[in-house]
Amino acid sequence: MLRTCRALLATLCLARGAGALAGPPAQDLVVFEAASLKEAFAALAVRFENAHPGVHVVTNAAGSQELREQIEHGAPADVFASADERHMHALVTAGWAGTPALFACNQPVVVVRNDLAALKTFADLPRAERIVVGAPEVPIGAYTNRILDRAAAKLGAAFPARVQAKIVSRELNVRQVLAKVVLGEADAAIVYRTDALAARGKVRVVEIPSDINVTAAYPIASLKRAPNPGLAAAFVGLVRSPSGTAVLREAGFVPCPTQ
Repeated sequence: MLRTCRALLATLCLARGAGALAGPPAQDLVVFEAASLKEAFAALAVRFENAHPGVHVVTNAAGSQELREQIEHGAPADVFASADERHMHALVTAGWAGTPALFACNQPVVVVRNDLAALKTFADLPRAERIVVGAPEVPIGAYTNRILDRAAAKLGAAFPARVQAKIVSRELNVRQVLAKVVLGEADAAIVYRTDALAARGKVRVVEIPSDINVTAAYPIASLKRAPNPGLAAAFVGLVRSPSGTAVLREAGFVPCPTQ
């Protein structure tokens, strides 16, 4: 019995020693990000982890409306970055998010299959046989509707209806919209410039005239029920810092008019 107890004590001591050598368990910082932020935030996550040893950044990229719903249903998250102010405002009003700050803006563009030569300008969009857009509740879908409304004044009252008649799918996030064109399942789509850059070489870009286009504003905030509020504030600080801004610019994001 004594020999058994000594063996057990030795085992416990070895286990404790191994735990001490391994250090404290890693902390997870959970960031909910709009789908269009995927590449930029992946780069920022690496920088954050390098500056905060023992912290692991877990990212969840999806449509802003999907992320909002997950947060409203109690999903544990520390930070929310949205592709529009509408979904962020809803979370702030309901007491889920703290005070948001705009950190970047984006510009919608039309992406076209590389072999579709007939579509050269935005006015040519109705020539596409299969157009894909975001669903109305998705930021890129809401921006698309605003663009079509504004196009009516310049390209004719019938222009929005001509485009709508060619829409074959309304997707739940902008990356799903982009994928339809990349995979050849659609001829054209309206996405963000950053998405077009991420698919460089796989699609052709057609600009939307500035007097028709809109600006997509991206707010970020720590969540009120963040499991790690200190780390959440630090991550928001990184995103808004000069080094964070440089990463976003490289991905194609632009300064907001109010920045």
